Amino acid sequence: MGVLDKEEARLRRKKRIRKKVKGSPERPRLCVFRSLKHIYAQVVDDETNSVLTQVSTLSKGIRERLGVVHGNQKEAREVGLELAHRLKEKGIEKVVFDRNGYKYHGRVKALAEGAREGGLIF
Repeated sequence: MGVLDKEEARLRRKKRIRKKVKGSPERPRLCVFRSLKHIYAQVVDDETNSVLTQVSTLSKGIRERLGVVHGNQKEAREVGLELAHRLKEKGIEKVVFDRNGYKYHGRVKALAEGAREGGLIF
């Protein structure tokens, strides 16, 4: 199984998940993207096609706190906590989690647990 096959399989899973997971103004979709070094999370309202907020390991506040980014679970957890903090400020407590075809394991799981620790419900 080559790299293209793995990515193609992830995109198929993503398509299958997105049939069921929809974001609304009351309960927006928390979408995760993971690269080799960084992790990104954005909260989307699918009805208006708008991004409510986004956080990544490249975000200014997180970058200052973490320093050098290694792409590990500790950093993903920090991203989840920061995302929860930003959503609380906007008055959003409930979200739908979209793992974007990735396994719920490692950094994706750490981000979700960090968001739950911050007070998000999903």
